[in-house]
Amino acid sequence: MGLSVVRVGYGGPVAASNGRSKRQRGEIETLPSGSLRVKVYAGIDPISGKRHYLTEVIPAGRTAAKEAEKARTRLLAQVDERRNPRTRATLDQLLDRWLEVAEIEATTRMGYVNKLNKHVRPVLGKLPVGRLEAETLESFYASLRRCRDWCGGKAYVKHRLEGEHSCTAKCRPHVCKPLSASSVRQIHWILSGALSRAVRWRWIAVNPASQAEPPAPPHPDPQPPNPADAARIINEAWRDPDWGALVWLAMTTGARRGELCALRWHHLDLAAGVLTLRRSSYLDADGELREKDTKTHQQRRVALDAETIEVLRELHGRYVERLAQLDADADPADYVFSPEPDNSRGYRPDTITQRYGRLATRLGITSHIHALRHYSATELINAGVDVRTVAGRLGHGGGGTTTLRVYAAWLSESDQRAAGTLAARMPPRPATPTRRTAEGSPYQTIAADLREQIATAMLRPGDQLPAVAELAAAYGVSVGTAHRAVVLLTAEGLVSVSRGRRATVACA
Repeated sequence: MGLSVVRVGYGGPVAASNGRSKRQRGEIETLPSGSLRVKVYAGIDPISGKRHYLTEVIPAGRTAAKEAEKARTRLLAQVDERRNPRTRATLDQLLDRWLEVAEIEATTRMGYVNKLNKHVRPVLGKLPVGRLEAETLESFYASLRRCRDWCGGKAYVKHRLEGEHSCTAKCRPHVCKPLSASSVRQIHWILSGALSRAVRWRWIAVNPASQAEPPAPPHPDPQPPNPADAARIINEAWRDPDWGALVWLAMTTGARRGELCALRWHHLDLAAGVLTLRRSSYLDADGELREKDTKTHQQRRVALDAETIEVLRELHGRYVERLAQLDADADPADYVFSPEPDNSRGYRPDTITQRYGRLATRLGITSHIHALRHYSATELINAGVDVRTVAGRLGHGGGGTTTLRVYAAWLSESDQRAAGTLAARMPPRPATPTRRTAEGSPYQTIAADLREQIATAMLRPGDQLPAVAELAAAYGVSVGTAHRAVVLLTAEGLVSVSRGRRATVACA
C-alpha cells in the first residue's frame, strides 16, 4: 500500500468582515506518521517556472496543531513581507546565472571560475540558495583552512589518475594542505557578490555572506631582493642582453609581467624618455595569448632615466640588426620583448615567470618576478620619493592607499625628501658584448680607491665607509655616482649594506 496524506480542515473558508466567505491562505496536512506539514504558496519559481511553496513539518504531539498554526502564520508573514526565498534554485544555478550577467574582466573571471569549480561547487553547489546560512559559510571556510581538499580528516591515497590504473610513486597518501587565508577571503567575496545579486533578484531576502566572517586579511609582506642580490640578478640576466634588458626594465619601472609582455615599440618615446603602459598580456581559458587593458584599466606614463634609455636604445639596435639579416623592415607595432627573431610575437607571461625563477634558483636567491616590482617600490620609497608618485609609477589605484598598505614598513618620516633617483640606486649595468664601460668612470675611480684602502687594511672588516654624501663632496661628483661605487663594491662582496645604516667593510 502507498502512503496516504490526509488533509485536515485548517485551510477551509472563514468569515470575512463583509459577510462573504474568504478562503484561508496556506494548508496544514497530516502525514502518515502523525506529523503536520505546513504549506504556504510563495509565487512562481523564476528558475523552473513552477509553483513555489514554503513548507515546514511539525512533529506529532498534543500541541502539534497549535504549533502548526504558528508556523503557518510565520510563513505567511515571510511571504507578505517578501522575506522568503522565491526559488528552490541551488547555489550552482545561482553561480551559473551570475557569471552570465556579471561584468568581470577576463583574467579575473578565469580566477573566479577556477576557485568556484575547485572549492565551492563540489561542497556547496547542490545546496538550495534559500538554505545557505552564515554558519554554513563559516564552517566551509574553516574546513578549507584545515584542508583545501576538504578531506574531513579521513586518510586516503591520492591517485595520479581517476579510474583503474597501475599505481606509481605519484600515487601517495593524502597530506592535508590548508588553503591560504587570502584565497579563502577571495572565495568569500566571490560568493558575497553572487548572493548580493540573488538578493537584488529577490531569490533570497538576506545575503548570508554579509553575516559570515571570513579569515582575517594577511599582513602584507613584500620581499624585494636586497641591493647585493639585485646586482647578482642583473649580472646573471645580462648573459643574454635582451633578457637582461627585460629584467632591468622590470626593476626600474615596476611594470607588471603582463605589461612587459604586451609592450610594443610605439609605446616607447626614447627622445622624451617616457614609457606608456596601456596593455597587458594574458592566457585565455584555452591557453591562447591575448591582450587586455591594464589591471586598473588605465594607461600610465612612466619616466625613464638616462641609463634605462640607453639600455632600450641598444635593445632596439639589436632588433634592427636582426631584421636586416632577415631582410625585413622595422614595424613600430612589433613587440619590445619577444622570443621570435623579428619580434612579431610577445612572450607568454608564464614564460617570463619560469625563466626568472630558474635564474633565481641558479643564484640561490629566493625570489619571483613580482619581487622586482617590490624592489622598484621599496627603493623609491627609501630614496624619499612621495607615496603618490610611487603609486603612479606602479599603477596602484586609490591615490596611494594600496602603496601605503603594502609598503608601510619602508615608509620614512613625513619630512623625508627625495635623496636621489632610482637610477642612482640601481646596480651598475654589465657591459654588453658590443659596448664596454670605460675604466675611467668616476664611480669606478671611487670604488678603486676604496678597494685599495680595504686591501691595505686602512679600512678593516666592520669599519664604516664614508657616507655617500661625503664621498660625493670629496670627489666632486653627484650623490648617485658615489652610491654606484658603493653598490659595485657590494656586488664584489667587499662591502655589506643594510637598510637604514651606513655601509661597512664585509667580514672575511
